[in-house]
Amino acid sequence: MSKSKGADTVGAFSFSEALLAPCRTWRTWVTPRPMFDTAILTLASLFAGFVDAIVGGGGLVLVPALFGVYPGAAPATLFGTNKGAAVWGTAWATGQYARRVKLPWDALLPAAVAAFMGSFFGAWTITVVEPTGLRRALPFVLLAVLIYTLARKDLGRSHVPQHQGRAQAALASAIGAGIGFYDGFFGPGTGSFFVFLFVRVLGFDFLHASASAKLLNTATNVAALILFASKGHVWWHLAGVMAVANVVGSLLGTRLALHHGAGFVRSVFVCVVTALIAKTVWDGYFATG
Repeated sequence: MSKSKGADTVGAFSFSEALLAPCRTWRTWVTPRPMFDTAILTLASLFAGFVDAIVGGGGLVLVPALFGVYPGAAPATLFGTNKGAAVWGTAWATGQYARRVKLPWDALLPAAVAAFMGSFFGAWTITVVEPTGLRRALPFVLLAVLIYTLARKDLGRSHVPQHQGRAQAALASAIGAGIGFYDGFFGPGTGSFFVFLFVRVLGFDFLHASASAKLLNTATNVAALILFASKGHVWWHLAGVMAVANVVGSLLGTRLALHHGAGFVRSVFVCVVTALIAKTVWDGYFATG
């Protein structure tokens, strides 16, 4: 698994490494390296938790930070450490939303199980299949999502579920299994895809969609974390510190989303998807290595 994802990420994070290069030079004169590394990653984890709690996309912040600070580390270890921190913020956001937003648990719980299984199977698949074609196609899929969202001005502003009962559970489970597999197999934009499909297919507004996505994203993160941990690919001492910061950021992001509602979440969604398009275009067409 590490070989495949490692090849995808070496060139992708060169920009982050360039930004952090002056910091590496400065820190050798000012403070011990481990302390500076931890400080950078703690701040990155806090901001990642903040963004992820609103609409997903925390990996856009934390994963490049990890690769920038530890460019020589095994990619699987950095991905595993990211999951070890991010899963706590996502789980915390799920709990916060659950207390304030009415969610269809009869549909979401089986969907979370499907997402867990899909993620685990996707993580296994990446060990035998290269995601090269998917990496190049992803920017176009995200662009279609962005254009559709912008074209439909009222999309996700009102919470009008289109399905109930077993139909809703079946569709939610299909979304969970499909995007869960994608998360285990490749990953970028998982939270955004969950949100978009809950809005488009199930008729949720962006606030309810984001709240629902947190539960499913927690399931996919747990599945990936189990796999990484079983192979020893988690730096628990670092993940623990980042997890605390991630939960703090998640608390702030959740409160902001709940206070401002679906329109605010939609605006953040557009920003995150735009950033994902830029990143995936770079990863798929310009990164080297």
